[in-house]
Amino acid sequence: MNHIFQRHCHSNLPIAVKGQGVYITDSTGKQYLDGSGGAAVSCLGHNHPHVRSALHHQIDQLAYAHTGFFNTDATEALAEKLIQYAPGSLDKVYFLSGGSEAIEAALKVARQYCVEKGETSRSQFIARKQSYHGNTLGALAAGGNALRRAPFAPLLMDVHHISPCFSYRNKENNETSFEYGQRVANELEDKILEVGAENIIGFIAEPVVGATIGAVAAEEGYFKRVRAICNKYNILLILDEVMCGIGRTGTLFAHEQENIEADIVTVAKGLGAGYQPIAAMLTSKEIHDTISNGSGFFQHGHTYMGHAVAAAGSLAVLETIENEKLLGQVIEKGHTLQNALMERLSSHPFVGDIRGRGLFRGIELVRDRETKQPFSKQTLLHSKLKSQAMDLGLMCYPMQGTADGENGHHILLAPAFIMNNNQIDELADKLSNTIDLVTKSIIGTEK
Repeated sequence: MNHIFQRHCHSNLPIAVKGQGVYITDSTGKQYLDGSGGAAVSCLGHNHPHVRSALHHQIDQLAYAHTGFFNTDATEALAEKLIQYAPGSLDKVYFLSGGSEAIEAALKVARQYCVEKGETSRSQFIARKQSYHGNTLGALAAGGNALRRAPFAPLLMDVHHISPCFSYRNKENNETSFEYGQRVANELEDKILEVGAENIIGFIAEPVVGATIGAVAAEEGYFKRVRAICNKYNILLILDEVMCGIGRTGTLFAHEQENIEADIVTVAKGLGAGYQPIAAMLTSKEIHDTISNGSGFFQHGHTYMGHAVAAAGSLAVLETIENEKLLGQVIEKGHTLQNALMERLSSHPFVGDIRGRGLFRGIELVRDRETKQPFSKQTLLHSKLKSQAMDLGLMCYPMQGTADGENGHHILLAPAFIMNNNQIDELADKLSNTIDLVTKSIIGTEK
């Protein structure tokens, strides 16, 4: 009998027994191409020798030392490496065990920064609809996905939400992409004026939105306008790169491509590449020094934060990305993947949009291409796509709620940076077959 409390109580999942490169093998010997990196995690694939060696070496030396008592060489080296590459004034790293923890830490350090400055009226955040920032209560409150929030709404703190920069769904026919981006960016200023700048701590956003709407990058100039508004009203810009960061879009930090600086950035997933649970919150020198010169103590912490083995593995991940020059490959392979998807799916009657950056791609499915009418949530299209893809030996990441938080569906792809062209073709072929089989079955049922 299985005593695991599973994500879906009635699921009967295969048992994974081996990972090698971009494939996972189950206990029956069936092989699955990992086209989503789990959830955009396994950026180096599975069983990478350098990472494996680093983990073994650290375990042989020291597995765990509580951060209330010790630092370790592994955490100090990893922090130095991250800051070496971090853009702007990011200067300090706070290690955690997952993306939700990193967002919670970001929200709390932002509030404490305001308190340390004597700006105690600042107690509220602004975020975006159709965003996802994690599943703990603070992170869920910041997120803007209706389906995920609904059961826990009475427990969530108030967070103000403005429109996402989602041109496929929301750009007007009479405006340019730039004009649209500026229009939705200006919603931030409108909301600040409505709530009162003296009450706002910060604005939180994903540079490239991942799970909830499927690899949606902002229009050019959007984040520059957002940064200018934050500067004007002296509020913090918090960027959530848990899914889109650590090289996933072709630069180590996704917001590098926006030519802006952030006050706080969170990273996870690809930071550990799946080898150990790890995340990080990076803050500006100004934020750290304000706390350091004030109370001197960040009122936060977790037992497993700064875990030595996790840090050693993560450092090996960053070294591999650097030594194997994988960021350039992410851009090159991203173009190859986009072309492969376009070739097979651009004329598909139920594919509305194919988008993304680097090896972070989304396919939005629609009931009608002309009107962009989404499939309803009752179709359970996302779960059928996942099941069919697994039958064909493909792991992808379908989600529902793409259009309005409830209806609409997309498939997120986040393959390993080491994927070759033959494997990209395999991914595109299996995904195309999956979409064909599932949409035909749904349309057939409707008729």
